[in-house]
Amino acid sequence: MLTDLRKKILLRLARQTIEEELGQQATDPVAEEELDDLDLRQHHGVFVTLNLDGMLRGCIGSLLGLEPLIAGVRRHAINAALRDNRFPLLTVNELPMVVIEISVLTPPQNLEYTDSSDLISRLQPSVDGVILKIPGGAGATFLPQVWEQLPEPETFLRHLCLKAGLPAESWQHGDLTVQTYQACHFDEKKFFKRS
Repeated sequence: MLTDLRKKILLRLARQTIEEELGQQATDPVAEEELDDLDLRQHHGVFVTLNLDGMLRGCIGSLLGLEPLIAGVRRHAINAALRDNRFPLLTVNELPMVVIEISVLTPPQNLEYTDSSDLISRLQPSVDGVILKIPGGAGATFLPQVWEQLPEPETFLRHLCLKAGLPAESWQHGDLTVQTYQACHFDEKKFFKRS
């Protein structure tokens, strides 16, 4: 279970990892004994999101729990800062203003549906993260937090199709695999003074 203490440790770890990767001294380093926690070593899908001035600045993660949570946070923190090809590399000057968010995911589950109306009725806005895939090809996901910007299921699915490189209305034609998952997401604003 992710207590507030464990959430704070993961957020501090993400920031420390980025600071060190950018050649900076850690402002609030995590001690090794803080990481000696079985709950932080469980395997979970995890995403690290960076926001700057309320706008997305990087987001990378894994849908499946292929590694311990601590390792996933470290790896995805670096990737969100330096390897999200939608954005330039995060700079040392930006780092103090960035707000880090972490999403720890439940395992994805197949969502069975008969047609586009049924799909819409089965989605849980603000609860479900959604993975959309075409057989043998492209796919994309939106974390549950994306519902805040795209609260209408039809709009949410259109944007998700576009993210996957598909025509916006592909979700209406029924040959897509859809999976859902939930996320425990938390950010530095709750625990630390950040912009």
